[in-house]
Amino acid sequence: MSDPMHDKGEHYLTTPKAEPFLERVIFNNRAPILIAFFVLTLFLGYNAIKIQPDASFERMIPLEHPYIVNMLDHRDDLDNLGNFVRIAVAVEEGDIFTAEYMETLKQITDEVFYLNGVDRSGLKTLWTSNVRWVEVTEQGFQGGTVIPDGYDGSRASLEQLRQNVLRSNEVGRLISDNFKSTIVYAPLYEKNPETGEALDYAAFSRELEEKIRQKYEAQNPGVSIHIVGFAKKVGDLIEGIGSIAWFAGITILLTTLLLYWYSRCIAGTLVPIFTSIIAVFWQLGALRLLGYGLDPYSVLVPFLVFAIGISHGVQIVNAMAVESAKGFDAVTSARLAFRALYIPGMLALISDAVGFLTLVFIEIDVIRDLAVAAGLGVAFVIITNLVLHVLIMSYIGISKGGVRHVQNHGEQQDRKWRIMSYFAHPGVAPISLLIAVIGLGLGLYYKQDLKVGDLDQGAPELRPDSRYNKDNAYIINNYSTSADVLVAMVKTPEEQCTQYNVLRAMDSLQWELQNTPGVQSSASLADVSKLVTKALNEGNWKWYEISRNQTIINASIRDAPAGLINTDCSLTPVLVFLEDHKAETLETVVERVEQFAAANSNEEHTFLLAAGNAGIEAATNEVISNAKDIMLLLVYGVVSLLCFLTFRSIRAVACIVIPLGLTSILCEAIMSVSGIGIKVATLPVIALGVGIGVDYGIYIYSKLEKFLLEGKTLQEAYYETLRSTGKAVIFTGVTLGIGVVTWIFSPIKFQADMGFLLFFMFLWNMVGAIWLLPALARFLLRPEKMLAKAKAAKS
Repeated sequence: MSDPMHDKGEHYLTTPKAEPFLERVIFNNRAPILIAFFVLTLFLGYNAIKIQPDASFERMIPLEHPYIVNMLDHRDDLDNLGNFVRIAVAVEEGDIFTAEYMETLKQITDEVFYLNGVDRSGLKTLWTSNVRWVEVTEQGFQGGTVIPDGYDGSRASLEQLRQNVLRSNEVGRLISDNFKSTIVYAPLYEKNPETGEALDYAAFSRELEEKIRQKYEAQNPGVSIHIVGFAKKVGDLIEGIGSIAWFAGITILLTTLLLYWYSRCIAGTLVPIFTSIIAVFWQLGALRLLGYGLDPYSVLVPFLVFAIGISHGVQIVNAMAVESAKGFDAVTSARLAFRALYIPGMLALISDAVGFLTLVFIEIDVIRDLAVAAGLGVAFVIITNLVLHVLIMSYIGISKGGVRHVQNHGEQQDRKWRIMSYFAHPGVAPISLLIAVIGLGLGLYYKQDLKVGDLDQGAPELRPDSRYNKDNAYIINNYSTSADVLVAMVKTPEEQCTQYNVLRAMDSLQWELQNTPGVQSSASLADVSKLVTKALNEGNWKWYEISRNQTIINASIRDAPAGLINTDCSLTPVLVFLEDHKAETLETVVERVEQFAAANSNEEHTFLLAAGNAGIEAATNEVISNAKDIMLLLVYGVVSLLCFLTFRSIRAVACIVIPLGLTSILCEAIMSVSGIGIKVATLPVIALGVGIGVDYGIYIYSKLEKFLLEGKTLQEAYYETLRSTGKAVIFTGVTLGIGVVTWIFSPIKFQADMGFLLFFMFLWNMVGAIWLLPALARFLLRPEKMLAKAKAAKS
């Protein structure tokens, strides 16, 4: 009896010599390989369930950017202006000058003081000794702590407190403009100085909720607590990760239902889901062994790994169903499916992995972590999809119901594919290309307004009505000084930071900035010197200037607030309070400071950028802006090279890559119109969308080329492609799109944004492969030359 595989010579037409060897190795050792997979799954699965949420302030900023280098070099001199939380303790009625309120504030101050991660030396509230008042009287300078000596909560001591507050220069900073709340400012350590352990943002955020907000709001119904800061934002994001489990369940359920509807086979439904979940477990286990955790931005990568596994699993199920319908047994069908999909599957998955790994060139560790996680996950999908999946199916096979479904629906499906094959018709293809060109023009027009960075106040990663953004809005509306601070550092030789020329240059910079759109106010040592000089001269505004007399300058800054001068007088900051941290605001202000620094830095003093949360945002935006185009070039370059090495044709590369490029441009246009900026959370979506989307084009083109080499016309070859692979590509695109579109209901806005963008890219990449690729093939491919070349090689 002849071998049925050899009866189908078409399966060997484009098979390289190495492929039968790998096929024999895999299928001749099925049982040992499955046992090895079982052991490996137990080991990596055990580690996967041990993986923990992880977040780090330093991993979310570009440590190699000059701004961040300057900030970290002078961190000890800047009063920790990078990582902090601000806790506003507000009263619903009356004002803060009551014994009950002050006692509550004292208890909260003590509670915050003992929280793990707080830099206690920098803690500031009305109850800390570093918050003082100063005034000039006929007898000279007088001052003291804002809380009066001997404070006992009596009416007299509360009135003294009110006077001290008014003289403290803290109104609008630590005290709200309407005297209805005060701030507890707590700078944070990135690592515990005693143990060296990194700050646990999830635990710290829980402590803020349980020990501060919930406890004191319950004890004092008339008091409300509002908390903002990087640590709280990340804590809320990690808390929102809990909801991701629901979306994972919904995605798996929808995928299961759609797979069964597509295949009418229990095994064809459950096996690809099982092997895709195995790939996710392997990925998570390997990440833990390598020392990685799941931060709020990479926690969605397992979704993508699952999606990629399903995408390729559908191709195997489809190929096996087709072969089984021809009468082959389970093992033979599995071998034929492996043989047909080995090359395009490997090419697509390697393209995915290498495309994701191009993200490592972005100098932000959290994006690099995402790249490693995605690349590792795809590498495991190669094994679970092309080996584990086909081996399990070789034992189970396609059910009789699945085979009957293929046989019974062939004629009905043929009519659909016959109509769709007209995308390759000489009369339709030019119309498709014209539509694509119009889409390209519209995309290029609208993407011009795409911004790098945040486009909204507060934390764009969270919903506008989230607790964090409501707290942020409260602080913005009730305090004069913004939470968005850009810090320009003035570097001088030791003991020279108070010289007249230095202070004068700082004052000039402040004047420039106060006339810059987006700047709310500024503060520096120059302000202190001018204010005290005026006070020393009976408050006459004519003296509100920097004195040229160094002795007067020295006297004026003798009691300067902490944080405005370092210990050896070699560095002093200029604090710039911004209206927001939107991309346009940061660009305008940073450009103005850089221009001023270039014109005014000299041997006596140098202006350095930048610290503060706005400085960090500006550095991050610049890195992302510079990396975006390079990343896309690398992604498309790698994908194009791999396609060229496989198909040995520039024309083939163009057919596969041009639809991807159109999708990327339209995606950026949609981001611009939807008000989604390019930032840490959304930049990887573009690379991920390209990496996953290339799979469709590779599968379609590999089949199309196979049928063209057999001598079929382009439209007939495309018709056969649709019948065999096209239906799986369409199903995959729709299924993955439906799976991620559920994310738009997530409480985490950047997850909702990613779901929306990936939904578009999954669907549109599928449309590009089905609709635009055959139109491009009509103009780019030369079937007669391909056939002649194949015949020559065969002879």
